[in-house]
Amino acid sequence: MRLVLLASLWASLAGLLLAEDVDASILKIRLVGGANQCSGRVEVLHDDVWGTVCDDQWDLREAKVVCRQLGCGTALSAPRESRYGEGRGPIWLSDLNCTGTEESLTECEAKPWGEHVCNHVEDASVECSGTEIPAPGPIRLVDGPNRCAGRVEVLHEEQWGSVCHDDWDLNDAQVVCKQLGCGEAVLAPVAAKFGRGLGTLWLDDVNCTGTEAALSDCPARPWGDHNCYHGEDASAVCSDSGVTVSASVRLVGGISRCSGRVEVLHNGVWGTVCDDRWDLREAKVVCRQLGCGTALSAVPESKYGEGRGQIWLSDLNCTGTEASLTECEAKPWGEHVCNHVEDASVECSEVDVPERGPVRLADGPHECAGRVEVLHQNRWGSVCDDRWDLRDAEVVCRQVGCGPPLSALGAARYGRGPDAIWLDDVECDGTEGSISDCPARPWGEHNCYHGEDAAVVCAVNEDLEKPEAP
Repeated sequence: MRLVLLASLWASLAGLLLAEDVDASILKIRLVGGANQCSGRVEVLHDDVWGTVCDDQWDLREAKVVCRQLGCGTALSAPRESRYGEGRGPIWLSDLNCTGTEESLTECEAKPWGEHVCNHVEDASVECSGTEIPAPGPIRLVDGPNRCAGRVEVLHEEQWGSVCHDDWDLNDAQVVCKQLGCGEAVLAPVAAKFGRGLGTLWLDDVNCTGTEAALSDCPARPWGDHNCYHGEDASAVCSDSGVTVSASVRLVGGISRCSGRVEVLHNGVWGTVCDDRWDLREAKVVCRQLGCGTALSAVPESKYGEGRGQIWLSDLNCTGTEASLTECEAKPWGEHVCNHVEDASVECSEVDVPERGPVRLADGPHECAGRVEVLHQNRWGSVCDDRWDLRDAEVVCRQVGCGPPLSALGAARYGRGPDAIWLDDVECDGTEGSISDCPARPWGEHNCYHGEDAAVVCAVNEDLEKPEAP
């Protein structure tokens, strides 16, 4: 009996010690400068000194761990560039590589404590859901891929309702994105592109300048006064959503990526556009969205072949100034009286397309440094850093018209790509004319994630200052 009691006592004591260890772990991280304990600049305790975290490779996976560790609910965003002010003292952690399932940041891969190439301008931050309405409210984006894209809803008289798309444009979306802490406005879709709301229509004829702090500060009709229905609900897509403008449209069957049958992406499925009311105004939007210069013609009747599957859009009515087809008025997605003989096409001038071929360097400090991206199936994607070395970099630097390679970098040194990973296990010998000529796995076949995106630093053109290798 005594042995049983001792064993029970020891188990209880061990439980208490474990609980103390867990509490101590939680105390080793804090959020500073936010509106509450669940938002702010991330600081960690090491050697009894509080220090910050560098935002290199910082994204929602790391933010999830922080929010979980602090008991602050789910991660809403992972702001970078000292959103909540610059810290002081040491920068303890850099290049964190979490899966998002860890219980503590100390379980994630990272550089050794205190090793970094950062300054406090790059301090990482986190915004967690906590248990309250997020501080930026009373506004939200719903039915989109994440909290930074979707149908606009506002809270009035303790009831959520939508916004009519009359006069809705990027200035209005900019206020929404800023109010939610979601970066810059990328798109201002109309016609219930993220589905129809179910509640009240609260606002109509919203006319922001883009500088207002909240949508409720913008000129508009009185609350609840409108002449709309939910098929006209307004939406917003912000830069922090990860959605890019060009990723939702492509041209198929033409002699280049800037001519062909128009196809749009909806619910993860590519479909065509009916040529009813199709003219140069719609063609202008497509060419602008793809970075293909000006519209030369808006071709009806499946000139570039009949598509298959869905006909997503019909009766488009663009002004020609929109940033994306999704901002134009149209019938609801999938509603039409067409067949594929009526698939719409576009021919663009291509003057905005780089002449250096289907490879580019993205998000670097200048034109000769950045994340390597390749064009395949009219879609830009990144390259995995497995087996990535200076011979591969030599081919890329030559292909983009820069000087010899200074560095062949991995681990998403210039940020994580937002789209496909097209190439893996690239093994150039350095003499190839294009990265697509190098041995590699088949297009799109890989065992990587965007934290392994490859990058290069090349010597710049003679008229630019030569960069230092990082």
